[in-house]
Amino acid sequence: MTDFIPPAKNTASPFADMRGHHVAVRTPDLETVKRWYVEKLDFRVIAEWDYADEKLACLAPANDDHFYLEILGGGDPSPVDVRPYTDLGDSLKYAGYHHFCLTVGSVDTTVQTLRARGVTITTEPFDLLAISRRLAFFCDPYGNLIELAEVLP
Repeated sequence: MTDFIPPAKNTASPFADMRGHHVAVRTPDLETVKRWYVEKLDFRVIAEWDYADEKLACLAPANDDHFYLEILGGGDPSPVDVRPYTDLGDSLKYAGYHHFCLTVGSVDTTVQTLRARGVTITTEPFDLLAISRRLAFFCDPYGNLIELAEVLP
């Protein structure tokens, strides 16, 4: 399996020390979303803290210490905009944040496990040969879209 082949790194850049760390998701109910990621995806709770009238939690996948999901809950997240995606095409109608992606060994096996845990699959597995990936999509309880990606041989 091969992944994307990026161009040479720009070590002379003043931003050469920049790395991805986490994606943050705003939710009206931290405990509901935190429990969902722990119970449905086996994410681990790394840290929790208060900030103003909000409660936050940092979660990580079961076997990855390099990608984090920060959940911001409490306060007043108005307007509450749960995007009722019916499929991937429908989701592309909305501006702004779209999804985050989790790489898996087998999209089909992961989708089967998610279904067994009561997770609704928004977009069934499909191959996107332009990027040599098998993909599927699902949402958390507040409509935040999550992509699964498997690198095709």
